[in-house]
Amino acid sequence: MNTQITATPKLFIGIDIHKRSWKVHCATDLSSGKTFSMQPHAELLLEYVTKHYPAYEVSTAYEAGCCGYHAHRCFVSYGWRSLVVNPADIFRKGKERHTKTDRIDAQLIARELKDDRLSSICVPDKCREQLRSLFRRRNDLVKDMRQIKSYIKMQLLYYGISIPQDLDNDHWSHKFRDWVDSLDFEYDTGNEVLRSRMRSFRFIDQEFRDVSTLLRRYTKIHFKKDYMLLRSIPGIGPIVASGILSELGDLRRFKNIKHLAGYVGLAPGIYQSGDTVRHTGVSMRAHRLIRSYFIEASWQAIRTDPVMQGYYRKHHGKNVKSVIVKVARKLLSRTLA
Repeated sequence: MNTQITATPKLFIGIDIHKRSWKVHCATDLSSGKTFSMQPHAELLLEYVTKHYPAYEVSTAYEAGCCGYHAHRCFVSYGWRSLVVNPADIFRKGKERHTKTDRIDAQLIARELKDDRLSSICVPDKCREQLRSLFRRRNDLVKDMRQIKSYIKMQLLYYGISIPQDLDNDHWSHKFRDWVDSLDFEYDTGNEVLRSRMRSFRFIDQEFRDVSTLLRRYTKIHFKKDYMLLRSIPGIGPIVASGILSELGDLRRFKNIKHLAGYVGLAPGIYQSGDTVRHTGVSMRAHRLIRSYFIEASWQAIRTDPVMQGYYRKHHGKNVKSVIVKVARKLLSRTLA
């Protein structure tokens, strides 16, 4: 009796991606397969699969990380099904939680992929991905600006120099900068340290302004419709709107407010067992950068929007931080609407 193949054989590849090497586990629908190491190049994996698993339907998965989405785009171009997964979504049994190696990680990914228990994160296109890099560059400059300001004030405090009361605030006006430039220490070394830090401050300040201008301009040109819709919401300014479009992408992909709030991290945590119900605050799993921007935008919303202000005052007397998170959740709901 002649036997015929009635279904396409399937290959499931779990990859633990690193800069210098990949740990790959190949499993088929009939066998557990094997694990091996290889150079970090997608075309080498294509050659291996073509040689050892011809005519197989290929599915791949790897954890999102510092290596980005280049490998994913290569796999898709080969006609393979490719998933980029959140590491927290990969199920580990009790023993596996206490043992971690690259081999085990690759095998776990292949196992979960084979059992169809993995879901991919949303992979942005190259335009939005590089816009997100520009937005994150601005956020890095904010941290650098905060650090260099602290260094300068630290030096003034260390040498017992008091800042005039009318100039001592977070906004460094030109008058304050001129006052710092006019300071004269007893020795030239003290002056050189302060001048060097002021040069760093001015460079970071100019870079911050240039990047912010480019971010607003690019978003307004390439995502004008959604950008203007977001700008129409009280409390959301041009930078927050640019951040939403670059980090969250098209908001229409979220099914409802619970889905979006869970992604951003503005969903309440609940612990319930029997008659015991305890609210644990906002979820630990969050997009921390966007969540912080929404909370910052909420402070502006309660100043400019009477409805938001009334909602904030209704909770007067409670913990201010908890109330502003409620306002941020309401602002997030408006944004999705």
